Amino acid sequence: MKKFYIKSLGCKQNQLEGQIIKDKLLLSGFKSAKNIKDADIYILNSCTVTSHADSQTNYLLNHAKKESPNIKTILTGCVAQTIKEHKNFNYSIADLILGNSEKMNIDKYIKELFDKNEKVFVQNIFDIKEFENEFLLSPDSTRVSIKIQDGCNNRCSYCIIPYARGNSRSNSIENIIKQIETVIEKGIKEIVLTGIHIGQWGMEFNKTLIDLLIEIEKTKIPRYRLGSLYVNELDDNTLDFLKNSKKFCPHFHLSLQSMCDKTLKNMNRCYTVQEALNVIDKIHKNFNLAYIGSDIIVGFPYETDEDFNITYNNLKRAKLSSIHCFPCSKRENTPAYSMPQVQDKIKTKRCKEIMELSKILHKEFLDKNKNTLQEILIERKSPKTGMYSAITRNYIKIHFKSDDNNLRHNIKTVNLADFELE
Repeated sequence: MKKFYIKSLGCKQNQLEGQIIKDKLLLSGFKSAKNIKDADIYILNSCTVTSHADSQTNYLLNHAKKESPNIKTILTGCVAQTIKEHKNFNYSIADLILGNSEKMNIDKYIKELFDKNEKVFVQNIFDIKEFENEFLLSPDSTRVSIKIQDGCNNRCSYCIIPYARGNSRSNSIENIIKQIETVIEKGIKEIVLTGIHIGQWGMEFNKTLIDLLIEIEKTKIPRYRLGSLYVNELDDNTLDFLKNSKKFCPHFHLSLQSMCDKTLKNMNRCYTVQEALNVIDKIHKNFNLAYIGSDIIVGFPYETDEDFNITYNNLKRAKLSSIHCFPCSKRENTPAYSMPQVQDKIKTKRCKEIMELSKILHKEFLDKNKNTLQEILIERKSPKTGMYSAITRNYIKIHFKSDDNNLRHNIKTVNLADFELE
């Protein structure tokens, strides 16, 4: 009976796929190990969105071999899928390499691993035209991600993800609703619609995200959240629909990347700063204390101090709830790779400034919520501290102590003045 240990890096979709892999292996007779030293097989479900993610993959594979020299290492995920683009990556440290499609049949490949000498199984991701409907059978979290879409049709000049995920492919409404009904039966009260670019859901069959949300509204799920969206995917019809929903959690994550028009053009993004500010302003006006998060890349090629200051000031003007900032990372085989690069020390400085701004904006957001009544979903209880964690509809996390061990999955309304907010 082989034991496995799995680690997933990167986005929510990759985390979900890692959980599905674990489910499949358990159903196939494998056992889950609590640590690497107890495992026969180490599975790394990798991310390649930045060079740091690549380095982390390399380190973790080497670390697994050092911890347990006889362990079989399996590299899958986005680094594995883009094997041809990673010319300098040391793939000899992996005993088996599976692409993003192949990993969904990992149990079959593992059984062959101990019998055959073949090592690499990675098909051309652009040859995959249909959505692969994989579902987490045994969710152990309070909020469950539902994968509605994969891939991306955009070609941002810095992004390698389409080469790791392929073109956009959508799950059917029927499959998605069936999955939601299944998690409802398990007592789940909140779902998160996830994908690589969920704003492109339904394009293949002339549907829009609203068509899917209309059907989700008919289910008995009490709460749902949306994954990351482009600002130009939040048109007036979509915002009106969400504003009138009693199930939608007012939590927006906007894929902004920059708030300078020159930089957005160099990134090959498809919107302007003014369009972004207009959408953010509409969210503020139409939703009471909505959480608005964003991603920002600093130090993109050609970004001057003036360009950065434009982004910084527009972020202040937008009054976001938080900002996830990271320095631009060179990715081979993308147009930005051959553009003039900004020095690393400048990227680091700019990133630090944005993160300091994020702290200020987040505190302002929490202060606005401090004395409000909010609906919370109670999540897990820490066995060490006895503290429950809970989350509001607008993505504020709180903690409280209770001797009651049966509060998980409960929804209740509380006054946030009674809690420390984070």
